[in-house]
Amino acid sequence: MFLLRSSAALRSAIAPAMRPAANSVAQSSLRAFSSSVRLLEGHGPPIIQGEGSKSGEVPSNLSQATGSERFELLGRMQGVDVWGMQPLDATRVGTIKDPILVESLYPERVIGCTGSPADSHDTVWISLNTDLKHHRCPECGSVYSLNYLAPPEDHGDEHH
Repeated sequence: MFLLRSSAALRSAIAPAMRPAANSVAQSSLRAFSSSVRLLEGHGPPIIQGEGSKSGEVPSNLSQATGSERFELLGRMQGVDVWGMQPLDATRVGTIKDPILVESLYPERVIGCTGSPADSHDTVWISLNTDLKHHRCPECGSVYSLNYLAPPEDHGDEHH
């Protein structure tokens, strides 16, 4: 009987805010990631992984690459620039009415302006974001605008 009273006393001494709720993230994070119900139902990002190497063979980059590295390797094999690394349009100076559009899957992207025509001034690094509609190079005056390509559900209120 004494043990029951003391354990009840200990439980009541713990502040309610310190106790995790029944469905809290703290308890759900103890579950193994591989057993997540959402992953088993097909939710979440696709898992991109190679087949690995055969026993006794040295694996190639393609056979052991996973995630974004494998995505990039597969794109290169098909001749596709998956990250869009081509240079920005330097044949003209961007204006407020016709800015140079920079596509991004993130709400912020850093670009390097070398002027128009290309290499007419040293590289000036400009951080484009969704807070401002237009960003101007302080050296040549060219105007850039970020074209945020993320799905609408990823656009938070802070980006509008």
